[in-house]
This record gives sequence, C-alpha cells and structure tokens, in this order.
Amino acid sequence: MSNSPKPESLLSQTLDTPWKAENEIERMVLIPIAWLRFRLAGVAWGVDWRLYGLPIIQKHRRSTLTIGASLELRSTARSNPLGPNRPCILCTRNSGAVLTIGDHFGMTGGSIVCDERVSIGSRVSIGCNTVITDTDFHPLTPVQRSVNFLDGATAPIVIEDDVFIGMQSLILKGVTIGAGSVIGAGSVVTRDIPAGVIAAGNPAQVIRSL
Repeated sequence: MSNSPKPESLLSQTLDTPWKAENEIERMVLIPIAWLRFRLAGVAWGVDWRLYGLPIIQKHRRSTLTIGASLELRSTARSNPLGPNRPCILCTRNSGAVLTIGDHFGMTGGSIVCDERVSIGSRVSIGCNTVITDTDFHPLTPVQRSVNFLDGATAPIVIEDDVFIGMQSLILKGVTIGAGSVIGAGSVVTRDIPAGVIAAGNPAQVIRSL
C-alpha cells in the first residue's frame, strides 16, 4: 500500500511524475464529495482513507458494510497505469448481506458484490479490474430464471490477511483464499486456495508454495 508523500518529496514528485501530483490534487478536492457519498450510504468515513476518483457505493439499507483504516481505492483510468476500466464498486445487494473489509485494503477498479457474506482481511491488495462476487446472480435453469431471474446461488467468500490478487481476476462464490497467498493475473478462483501459495489459471490451481 502506498503512503502519503513525504513533504520533502512533493517538489521532486511534481517535477518527475506530474500525473501523480495531479492525482493527489484531485483526491483532495474530491474528499467532501466522497465523504458525503459514503455518509449517504450509511458508511462512516474511516481513518487515513485515500480515494482517487469516486467509487460507486450500492448498499442495501438493511445490509452491513464495514471498512477499516487506510483504505485506498483507485477509480479513474489515470490513477493507475494499468487503466481501470470502471470505478471501484462496493455492493451489498440484499437485506442481511455483510461485507467486511479490514485495514490497509487497496483496490483498483473492479467490483465487490455481496449477496450473503464477503469477509476480507487486512493488508489485502486487489489488482486492476478484478471482480469478487459471492453470487451467481442468475439461476442455472430456464425454469428457475422464469420464476426469479435474480435468484442465483450464493455462498460466502473469505479472503484472509495479506492476500494479493492480480489484475483481471474473478473470485467466485464459496471460496476461501488463505493468508499470504498470491493469485496470478487473469485467474478464475472457483475453489479454496490454501495459505502461503501462488495460484493461477482458469480454474486457479496451486503452482507452488511461497
């Protein structure tokens, strides 16, 4: 996770990487709007949050969304050279849904969608344009879809402390990713990943231990 620039480095940062200075200026200008957006969603503004661009917050009024200190969300294409193709989206879709995010969480673009329960630990980094969802959204059979098109199966997701998930990954319902593991870019995680490993592929499989 990046920290606030040291005062003595601001001039050199502006001269050497002017786009970073531009991002910081925009971030500070948007703080009141971002604060209001979270407040209207019923989420208290946290300690040392850094938002580059405005995320999309879709919180069901009878759901729970809690986020720890030192949050960093990058929601504009210019905030990361990988070019997020949409803002960060945090969504709790139903009454009783619980989305919990620990301290020092970072995400660039992408979505977290919680129908039932998504639990994310501390010091977790989510790569550009990744999607984490605990629901299939839609039923598998035509008969079920005709009855309730949005009644897809759900199962909780747990992402433990110190996990790194590479860009363009897809984390699907019912999986646990163990502490300290790394998920390679472009992976589709459909089953549990143990702690302390590198996993990648579609479906993601353990490559080696760390």
